[in-house]
Formats: sequence, C-alpha cells, structure tokens
Amino acid sequence: MLETRIIVKKQKGKGGLKLRKPVLIVGLPGIGLVGKLAADHVIKELKAEKVAELYSPHFPHQVLMSKKGTLRMLKNKFYVLKSKKEKGCDLLLLVGDVQAITSEAQYEVCDKILDFFEKLGGETIYTLGGYGTGKMVDTPRVFGSATHKELIEPLKKHGIVFGEASGSIVGVAGMLLGLGRLRGMKGACLMGETHGGYVDAKCAQSVLKVLGTVVGLEVDLAKLEDRAKESEKFMRKMEKEVQKQRELGGMQEGGLSYIR
Repeated sequence: MLETRIIVKKQKGKGGLKLRKPVLIVGLPGIGLVGKLAADHVIKELKAEKVAELYSPHFPHQVLMSKKGTLRMLKNKFYVLKSKKEKGCDLLLLVGDVQAITSEAQYEVCDKILDFFEKLGGETIYTLGGYGTGKMVDTPRVFGSATHKELIEPLKKHGIVFGEASGSIVGVAGMLLGLGRLRGMKGACLMGETHGGYVDAKCAQSVLKVLGTVVGLEVDLAKLEDRAKESEKFMRKMEKEVQKQRELGGMQEGGLSYIR
C-alpha cells in the first residue's frame, strides 16, 4: 500500500452508501483522549453501523495482535448513525487507532477524508478534542473554534465558550476544518477543558453533552469511565511500541504527539 486508501463496505440495495445531509463527527486520539473517548462512546452506545475503513502508509509501521491469536493493521473507521427525524441529518463518525505521524501525511490523510465526505454530500464538520491547561477542574468547560464567524453565536447558545482558547489545533481536529473550509465546508472544533496529562473521562462527558445538544444526540454516559480505562491501556501499549521504533531509528522525533 503506497497511498492512503478508504475501503467502503458493500451496502444493501443499489447506489452504494447514501446519506442525508451528513454531518461529520471526528474523534481521534489526542490530548486526554477526549475526542476518541467521546466518539467511541457514541458508536458503542447507539450501535452505529461501520461503513468504511481508512488505511495509510503514514500510520506507524506495526500491526496489532489480539488475545485470540490474530493480528490487524492500524486503521481509522467510519460509522453512520441515520437520523430518525424526517428532516434530520445523518451522522458520519470518524474514529481510529492513531493519526498520521508527519505534517505531510496529515495533509494527505485529511484530503482523503474530505474527498470521501464531499462525495457523500457533506458540508458540516465537528471535530472533538481536549484543550490542555495543566489544571484539574471539577466541571470542564467546552471551548470552541469555528471556521466562520456566523457559526459562533448559534454555538454559544449550547454553552460553548469562544475566544478564551488560544494557540494551535494540531492534527486532524484542526486540519480537517482548515482544509474543509477551502472546499466551502463549515464547522467547529469542540475542545474540552482538561489537564492534558491523563485520560479524562469527565472531560469527554462534558464534550458529549454539548455535542448532543448541537446535533440532537441522546447518549447514556454511565459506561464512559470504564471505556476510559480500556483506552488508557491501549494507548500506553501504543506509546511503548512507538518509542521502541524511534529508538531503532524508524520514526521521526515528534511522531508520538500525533498518536496521543
């Protein structure tokens, strides 16, 4: 495999995958695993349907072994939640094991994702993540950064705080919105207030509550803490493997930040 590829599952009926006014929700590994925890939880609780998988030579060069004795490639996955409302929007959720590990790779992978979303007729994107403050808080706020000014006031009504977060949004959470805007798409990054040094389930809950009001989702949050522990174990294992590769000279310095 010499390029990033999205493999779409065969769909029942004619015409392949069709969605109604799709909204892309992105939750990949990042600060505090906030986005990943939130998106994974939605998929499992609401039993979203997997529709496609993304593979890339820009992911770390390793496979994952299971306790069942099998192995698999690192990947990102697309899931669909069909709206039950007559005029509702279908949700396309993007989750995965890792992000691409170089700047050039981020551009390529994001372009592939946007190509796929564009063909489905999508125009709106919400990326989920954590905003590291180095402090622990009892009630994490959710900060926002939007592609267009006209989105800010409507999103503020959902409790999203604009203008306080500063700096840069690294990785897919930022690049999809930036590159998407160049294609005429719109959206925002929703960032939960987190310490940044540990997996933050409480922060993911705050982000999910806000996302739910924005896109009309009702999700039970009771099992989120347990999933946080599972994700922590997985990411610790990934970090150790990536560190081994770096020590052997197989990965550029700085690659780890795109994984966690």
